[in-house]
Amino acid sequence: MTNDRADAIVRVEAVTKAFGTNQVLRGVSMTVNKGEAAALIGPSGSGKSTLLRCINGLVPIDSGQIHAAGHAVHALAGSAERIALRKDVCMVFQQYNLFPHMTVLDNIMLAPVQVLGQSRDEVRERATKLLAKVRLTGKESAYPGHLSGGQQQRVAIARALAMRPSVMLFDEVTAALDPETVKEVLNTIRELVDEGMTCILVTHEMRFAREVAHHVYFTDKGLIVEHGAPAEFFDAPRDPRTREFLGHML
Repeated sequence: MTNDRADAIVRVEAVTKAFGTNQVLRGVSMTVNKGEAAALIGPSGSGKSTLLRCINGLVPIDSGQIHAAGHAVHALAGSAERIALRKDVCMVFQQYNLFPHMTVLDNIMLAPVQVLGQSRDEVRERATKLLAKVRLTGKESAYPGHLSGGQQQRVAIARALAMRPSVMLFDEVTAALDPETVKEVLNTIRELVDEGMTCILVTHEMRFAREVAHHVYFTDKGLIVEHGAPAEFFDAPRDPRTREFLGHML
């Protein structure tokens, strides 16, 4: 099942992926237009996070094609092509993966300076503006261990934005947070979507998916069972499995 839209910035076509005998993706297809947010929802183990990793080139696919931000992800060859992809398609994980021995500012600056070879002065100015964007002005010299989980996750988002990506992938970014800090991170993502950043989000936050996403995809057992606009998807799901899942989540 797919949205067949000609101006997609991300296009996944009949992708399969197995880990040993475990068939995680069973012919998944989806498209996301520039400036849109797509939410992937579904039970644990249904292939959502694996799909994001395939789009980002972290996991090679077994068959099918993935095109993302002008890159033929399924045909990447060598580290230079992977670096180019991950400049344009950045991923934020459930775990923040910040370097504990580096300040917040240095964490954000590291990849643009070391990987892309950009000017430290230029990147520092960009990083400072990004910290203001995620409402962390004044934390430039702090170390990750001195920040709350929600603050660390917002630093991770700023770090990804420092690469100036075309597409942002969010993999359960609030799953490890306490309820008080979830809202901080979701508000940051909401603002990115409102500004026109193309986003694909794996989330269990159903209300957030309904309010923010342009399209919602329900995955189960490695397949996209159903997708649609949020109002249609949540108010009138067609597939019995979708109705069962939403009945537990809403």
